[in-house]
Amino acid sequence: MDGTVSAPADLTLCLPALLAVLALAAVAIPAAGDAEQAATETRREATAPNSGEHGHPLPVMTSWTSGHFRQPSSAGWRPANQMELISRGHHLMPWFSHPPRDGEVPADPDDFLLQYYKEPVLQAARLRLPITFIASQWERVLSEEPYISLPPEQNPNVIDLEGNIVKKVSPFGPVAPWTEAGRSYTDNAWMKQIQHWYPDPPLVIFLSNNEHSKLTWTQVETSRRYMDVHGAGKDDGTRRRLVGDGWIERYRALQEGMRSGLTEQAWRDNARFVGYGAFAPEFIGRWAGWTNYSLHTPDRLTPYPLMWDGGSPSYYTHDWNPSRDDTMWSPQIEFMNLVFMRDRAHDLNADFWVEFSVWDGYDGPRREKQYPSPRTLYRMQGQTYGPERYAGYAQFGMWLLRPRAVREYRGWTFPWEDQDDWEGGGPYFLALAEAVDRIYRNETLSEWWRHGELVANRAHPHPYQSGIPDEYKTEDRWFLLDANVNAQEFPWEPHWPVNVYALALVRGEAPTREWLIYAHSPHEDRVGVVLTVPEYRDITVDVTVAGSFYMVSEQAGTATAVE
Repeated sequence: MDGTVSAPADLTLCLPALLAVLALAAVAIPAAGDAEQAATETRREATAPNSGEHGHPLPVMTSWTSGHFRQPSSAGWRPANQMELISRGHHLMPWFSHPPRDGEVPADPDDFLLQYYKEPVLQAARLRLPITFIASQWERVLSEEPYISLPPEQNPNVIDLEGNIVKKVSPFGPVAPWTEAGRSYTDNAWMKQIQHWYPDPPLVIFLSNNEHSKLTWTQVETSRRYMDVHGAGKDDGTRRRLVGDGWIERYRALQEGMRSGLTEQAWRDNARFVGYGAFAPEFIGRWAGWTNYSLHTPDRLTPYPLMWDGGSPSYYTHDWNPSRDDTMWSPQIEFMNLVFMRDRAHDLNADFWVEFSVWDGYDGPRREKQYPSPRTLYRMQGQTYGPERYAGYAQFGMWLLRPRAVREYRGWTFPWEDQDDWEGGGPYFLALAEAVDRIYRNETLSEWWRHGELVANRAHPHPYQSGIPDEYKTEDRWFLLDANVNAQEFPWEPHWPVNVYALALVRGEAPTREWLIYAHSPHEDRVGVVLTVPEYRDITVDVTVAGSFYMVSEQAGTATAVE
């Protein structure tokens, strides 16, 4: 015996006995209507098309932090606790750590994995909830044994000019290993067991953090395979296209391998493969070198909608760069680039799932020693930072992009509750969940989310203007409303403060237009802020840290708070 198990204990039962055990193990859902209603609404919105007569589907709340590891501190993120939150009426799409492949699980006398998966999966099945499985990066196994030792002609990794194998996947290597690796993630005992517990989910998202080392377009002339076929000196656009085309073929092969390993037809039909950052260059124009990190070509902004079923760009105030929630260099400003990029993505793939990942840069005291988080730096400057400010910041991105899901990021073992010198993540996650729930509860907000048209502020260009390709120069990329409390000269510099972030959605035609205004003030609640609504006039509103909504009527000449 090698100390590993290839199947959960349940799989040793004959099928009739197994079904009897599962029937007895079914977990009761709270009788109150909150869970049923939240699940019905979550299922309806998560499975709706991107566009149609009902407009933009309402968002759902989810996370990267799965509570999979055994540390008790992170137990609050586990699926069992997610189900409790759903029973309270939160619109959560449950998320699980991707189950282990055969041979990866050490002997587990306390049946941790069985406890982790079984009852929450059964609960999700009772409620017919869409679910997510979170992984690191599926293709990482291609740079491990047995693939890394394959001969060059069979090896999916980069072969350098001297014939050495580099632990970095290549867009020019053989495709078959990608399919084989993908299948190993679903054709295994644990995934088969989960499908047996829940055979008919309406949607299954397989989520990858998509960060494995890859050959970039700027490195292609270090690849023997590339040089043998294409030679040196190709222009940048050609190299980007060749790399993008290579990734489309290989990532789709990986995903089809995963799909083929699924045993239940509903899983094969309803599986969607989503990658972190698999979207478009939100940093377009920020500095001259941005093009080195993009795969755009004159007729294709990004290959990602052809590589993946969805993408999760990062709405992060990082702890390793100067991005903040109160300066020009902020996720709020950067995400304005993604509005037209979302539309271009849907031109390539009408079903492309656009969510976003949100983080305030805080990852606990150990990382603080190396990279003080924005949260810490704000407080050192005498500012207040808590769940309200976090929600105000996140809602700007939500109403700007109107994503399918808001996915919060924390580290794998991040505690839910305060522990020692950690500030627990629970209140911050719940602040975002409440922001999502509010859209369902408030009929005004839900109608505007579905049918409002984002208003461009064409009085000023986006401050990111370095090396914008000709084909994108006329795209609307600036949606921030002018405010009397912000700088009045343009263009803005990266470190300049932004005291109020505000945007507008519009419906109707003049002279009976209406606008929904969203505004948040990172530092403090502000009274009497003057905002300019493009092609209308100035309005005066009060703006809170947590975010404020106003309905503006052209006919009545009023601005009324949305409660």
